[in-house]
Amino acid sequence: MSENEADETERAEIRAAVVAAAQRYFADRRARVDPFVDRWFTLRGSLRLHRAAFGWDIARAPANIALAPVHVGARLAAAGARAAGRRRTAEWLGARQVMLETDVMRRVRALILAELLELPAGAAGGGDALAETIARDPSVRRLLAAGGAPTAKLDTILAAYAGTRSAVAEMTTALATLGAGAAALHQLTPGALTLGPAVAAAMAQSAAISAFPLGAAAGSVWYGFMPAAASPALVAGTTAGLMGGAAVFAAFAGVLADPAQRALGLHRRRLLRLIDAMEQEFVEGRGGGFAAREHYVARLFDLVDAGMGAMRL
Repeated sequence: MSENEADETERAEIRAAVVAAAQRYFADRRARVDPFVDRWFTLRGSLRLHRAAFGWDIARAPANIALAPVHVGARLAAAGARAAGRRRTAEWLGARQVMLETDVMRRVRALILAELLELPAGAAGGGDALAETIARDPSVRRLLAAGGAPTAKLDTILAAYAGTRSAVAEMTTALATLGAGAAALHQLTPGALTLGPAVAAAMAQSAAISAFPLGAAAGSVWYGFMPAAASPALVAGTTAGLMGGAAVFAAFAGVLADPAQRALGLHRRRLLRLIDAMEQEFVEGRGGGFAAREHYVARLFDLVDAGMGAMRL
């Protein structure tokens, strides 16, 4: 065997050992998912997470709601570029982080790095469980100096995961709006565009009945047959106010959404998909990244809300 062939064989053996060690590392991460979910996504854990929401997160939440369609558009454009064979364009579009990172998202990312993945958060970070797992194999100890963490796309993958919280907050807000409209107005109101006109109409009806010259009882009968119409200014003001209130609610919606997602197993499955994406990237050197499907579901709520609002107008 020539010297080059011997070197190639040695490199292949080292590569196989690294891959085997990495697979053991990722298997151990999967075993940590359930305790991590139980620690941070119960009601108590979510309340601890959302302490960080007091402050600028209240302003970032409405900004993220406005930026969400742009985010989805960039992801759809990346998928189109990938299908057309424009790999660099697809990677560039896929790496664009349109959403603003909230303090709660930043906290979740730090916890995933420190507790679940046990990877250093930066150059001055703590221990690296992946490098330590690899280093236990004597044949690859010398690779430790080069580092073993899958840092190439780690930030992009974690940012995509953290961004799902914004989408879930939007869906939680939409469900709360839907419930409020059903309970108070007996109407289907999946968003502020449908709830706003309904609330404005109820306010106009109540004001007209109370101001009826023959009394409220007669007014109820009269306006029962001829409902009062809300002015455009009242509709616009009510809708804008509900949008603002919904945006603030979205900053803390995770307090309700986290325990529900934990009970449904959504947090567990999402974290397992995150680990699968990291393993594919590290072991195979390629991967489609973390697919954040929640943004598309949130856009469906927007489309239904806009469609119903247009029909009422």
